[in-house]
Amino acid sequence: MAEGRDPRTVAAANGIASDQRFGAVTPPIYLSSTFAFSGYEQHRGYEYSRTANPGRDLLADTLAQLEDGAGAVVTSSGMAAVDLVLSLAGRGDLVVAPHDCYGGTYRLLSARRDRGHFDLLLVDQSDAAALAAALARKPKLVMVETPSNPLMRVVDISAIAAEAKAAGARVAVDNTFLSPALQKPIPLGADFVIHSTTKYLNGHSDVVGGAVVCAAEADLEPLRFWANITGVTGSPFDAYLTLRGLRTLFPRVERQQANAAAVAAFLAAHPAVAAVHYPGLASHATHAIAKAQQTGFGAMLSFDLAGGAEAARRFVEAVRVFTLAESLGGVESLVAHPATMTHLGMGAEARAAAGIGDGLLRLSVGLEAEADLLADLESALAAAG
Repeated sequence: MAEGRDPRTVAAANGIASDQRFGAVTPPIYLSSTFAFSGYEQHRGYEYSRTANPGRDLLADTLAQLEDGAGAVVTSSGMAAVDLVLSLAGRGDLVVAPHDCYGGTYRLLSARRDRGHFDLLLVDQSDAAALAAALARKPKLVMVETPSNPLMRVVDISAIAAEAKAAGARVAVDNTFLSPALQKPIPLGADFVIHSTTKYLNGHSDVVGGAVVCAAEADLEPLRFWANITGVTGSPFDAYLTLRGLRTLFPRVERQQANAAAVAAFLAAHPAVAAVHYPGLASHATHAIAKAQQTGFGAMLSFDLAGGAEAARRFVEAVRVFTLAESLGGVESLVAHPATMTHLGMGAEARAAAGIGDGLLRLSVGLEAEADLLADLESALAAAG
């Protein structure tokens, strides 16, 4: 695709009508596990689908263009993408990560630390003194997650990246919650962008996948090499479905965040709600940072019920439009209870340190009619008491 095209055009049309043999408008799917050589030591660009596949390469190219990166590696899951970046750190290296990161990331970081693969320091990255102390220890890698999962805390990517690089660290930003439709970490200084493509990029809750986008060409081959060795590359069919979902990323996100803004305003005014965590609200502690580095506030939010765990139980049992389920970013609206679902593995002590209470609920707001979403919340809040 020609350089300089609007990202919306890239998402909708990259690779369209590129089939040279039959003129297929939609890029074909190559399900073959292996590819024939044209002769001795002469392959046609592809040998084996674990190593490279035309459809997966097209998805990687599209993601790289959307994130203003040099290239991307498509993986079998979001956690595989996180682990691929962590392969850059070795025994004795320090990894700095957010204290309130996604529960799966926390579990992976802790497991690899416990096996001696690297040292780990979890820090509140909004605390300038704590971050400075962590960087003074000369980490190899700084992981950033903004907005955070599930409390939607936003940190300044540019500031953290500048400070981390001054300390000699590489910076990886998890951009799953916003996608390149609303935030681009690489122009803000990130070396790597991590995605669970399961979420907004695919957008239909029918694929599990991930990706790492590299800012520099030099970083791409080492990650491709390690992904091939470990076999964490995504399947051709999953790449095909993800690209199919990616075509509608921008209009989906636009409508979903409009619904989310209405939901956040509704919850903020409800007496049964103790707090709403949504950076789009002017009252949110990190609203100004979000407004500066994002082009929108996204469709993820969380809120604390005044009645605690029992109120949360009654709420999730009463919803009818929202579905009680993990994951996020699909066209349907979901509700999750982090303490017993996505962040259960953190343990009560770590959840308390991160500010994740038993009355906290996380919403992924979908494409349903705004009136139906609000009516469902009203009914469930009444049942929560």
